[in-house]
Amino acid sequence: MNIHPEFHRFLQRQDKENLLGQRGIVVWLCGLSGSGKSTIANAAERILHQQGRFTTILDGDNLRTGLNANLSFSDVDRLENIRRITEVAKVFVSQGIITFVSAITPRGEHRDLARGLLGEDLFEVYVKASYEECEKRDVKGLYAKAARNEIAHFTGKDGSFEPPAQPDLTIDTEIISIEDAAFELLEAIRLKIVTTRPF
Repeated sequence: MNIHPEFHRFLQRQDKENLLGQRGIVVWLCGLSGSGKSTIANAAERILHQQGRFTTILDGDNLRTGLNANLSFSDVDRLENIRRITEVAKVFVSQGIITFVSAITPRGEHRDLARGLLGEDLFEVYVKASYEECEKRDVKGLYAKAARNEIAHFTGKDGSFEPPAQPDLTIDTEIISIEDAAFELLEAIRLKIVTTRPF
């Protein structure tokens, strides 16, 4: 094989985290479309940014316009979609970056794949909302299309969603505001990202 990784010659993760004054973490928000994943990630990132933290968001829809544009929503392609997102998140966290992933991640095997690649760097958040509630919100008009059978493999309808058995945090957006959800999330990860700089 003609592949020769050069990781040993690069600056190490500790060097990057010392520079940033924070620890890297991957905060992976999973849940149905419209449950509030991206909105919570965005709100939490803005708070961290105001506090001088270096962050990024890997949004499933955004990545499907570029990196994952060639993937469908079949079972095989969904798994590859998650694998690619995870590998990108792995690079970011190795640089000390607080990385939010907002992706439906509908099945246990998808989350197991992410956990296997990220290990203790992964903080799994289940953004909980029922199909019926997300259908009422229908912020992207996807549920209406699914009802007209215009979308194949739609999660929660044609495609199954398996709620995480033991997420690190569950946020029920049917009973909590986005603002409160963001603060609850940040409190949950506070000690995981702190080094020498105050949070």
